[in-house]
Amino acid sequence: VQLQASGGGLVQPGGSLRLSCAASGTIFSSDVLNWYRQAPEKQRELVAQFFNSGFTYYADSVKGRFTISRDSAKNTMYLQMNSLKPEDTAVYYCNVFRSSRNYWGQGTQVTVSS
Repeated sequence: VQLQASGGGLVQPGGSLRLSCAASGTIFSSDVLNWYRQAPEKQRELVAQFFNSGFTYYADSVKGRFTISRDSAKNTMYLQMNSLKPEDTAVYYCNVFRSSRNYWGQGTQVTVSS
């Protein structure tokens, strides 16, 4: 599966952005959908996960502000980001975990600054 992330940009603190990740192939119900981010000089970190059961996981730093979702009909996953903070600045990557293999999108830059 090939993934194409979009929706990043420059936003002021307190603002919102919605990231999208379109899959070229089918996203199966058994896939685990993930969003990661990597800030300059930091390791890539897991931000949010979406499981087949509908269970979601969020990093403590984004809990209550970010929401991960999927649209099966469009083979697309989303990350709604609200109340953005400067520390959310990073390159955001979408990821599909399937049968012990990771598939990555190309990353989209999110910059939170006044």
